[in-house]
Amino acid sequence: MNRRFSVELLMTLALLVLATGLIAAANADLVLSSRFYLERGWPVGEQFPWKLLYRIDRTPAVLLALGGLVAAVWGLRSLKMRHWVRPGFFLVIVLALGPGLLVNSVFKEHWGRPRPREIVQFDGTKTFLQPWQPGISGKGRSFPSGHSSAAFYLIAPFFLYRRSRPALARRWLTGGLIFGMLMSYARIAQGGHFLSDCLWAFGMVWLTALLLAEIMGIDRSDAGAETG
Repeated sequence: MNRRFSVELLMTLALLVLATGLIAAANADLVLSSRFYLERGWPVGEQFPWKLLYRIDRTPAVLLALGGLVAAVWGLRSLKMRHWVRPGFFLVIVLALGPGLLVNSVFKEHWGRPRPREIVQFDGTKTFLQPWQPGISGKGRSFPSGHSSAAFYLIAPFFLYRRSRPALARRWLTGGLIFGMLMSYARIAQGGHFLSDCLWAFGMVWLTALLLAEIMGIDRSDAGAETG
């Protein structure tokens, strides 16, 4: 692994830890969620467009991954499209390992952090836990946000283009971040997740894409140029 990758990895982890500490110090998880808990309910989250975003769920992520799969398979069958094999499979694997395995199967299923609507501060029965505090496996599915991770997954093409076509890479990054933040707002407004859940949804997707791009050679300038 090269030095640039190591620096990026360490900086990402440091920023995630720092942001988590700041959220905890400011009590931002509870403060922000309390803004949406009105008259013993979460009415803002039921309004347009937040309810629509919840229903859209993982559809854009699945469509992007399917596009990658089609491109990869086509590349295996056509010499002219061979340059899309690695990028196509990259998009598929990032979704499978990030939002799929790491976020939903490993952490959401087993970390045990209660959702905002489940804790005593919002008329629930469970105790509030910080994101670094594991709860009872299978008894809390707040950490991290599955919806947010699928939305933030739309940043994945950024790693395909950031060396060869930086302007296009920035557009994918900006669009993915905006969609992810809107989805995160919706899930917080619905009492489904805390701010830190959404932060780590982004973090896990970013780290997955960063690691996979390095392993697959996607992030090298010569590989990125293949997709241009």
